Amino acid sequence: MPDNDLGIAGPPKDSPSGKTATTVPEAWTDEDFREAFESLRIPSELIHHREHIRLAWIYSRQYPQEQALTRMVQGIQAFAKHHGAAAKYHHTITVAWMRLVWHAARAAPQAPDFKTFAAAHVHLFDPRLLEYYYLKARLQSDGARYDWLDPDLRPLP
Repeated sequence: MPDNDLGIAGPPKDSPSGKTATTVPEAWTDEDFREAFESLRIPSELIHHREHIRLAWIYSRQYPQEQALTRMVQGIQAFAKHHGAAAKYHHTITVAWMRLVWHAARAAPQAPDFKTFAAAHVHLFDPRLLEYYYLKARLQSDGARYDWLDPDLRPLP
């Protein structure tokens, strides 16, 4: 792990973009955002649904599907543990969102940047989208939290 001050949000001091740090993840390059997340430099209050989708999109563009999923799972688990919220990690939700983002990222034409991707796939920013695939009770079960459960309403793409 880089020798960074974890109390400061923003791209690493040796940011690939060379831009000045800002506390708004949306303003960071994808590489800066990914690196800041992986090095645990982002405060938990700056990570919301949109940032999870962005990270899933970044991994989906850079890695084969299984490797992207592994990086996402490990990253979210490490982030949650670092911020004292390890129990918040939910495996089925993580995998389901990764599958939805992976499918959307592979749609033609591919988006050149996250802003374009987000505009073309606004449905991914509805946090209730998984209710289209899962009954609430199944998704909220302990089994779904700790292991992958297939959807019970309709298959994921």
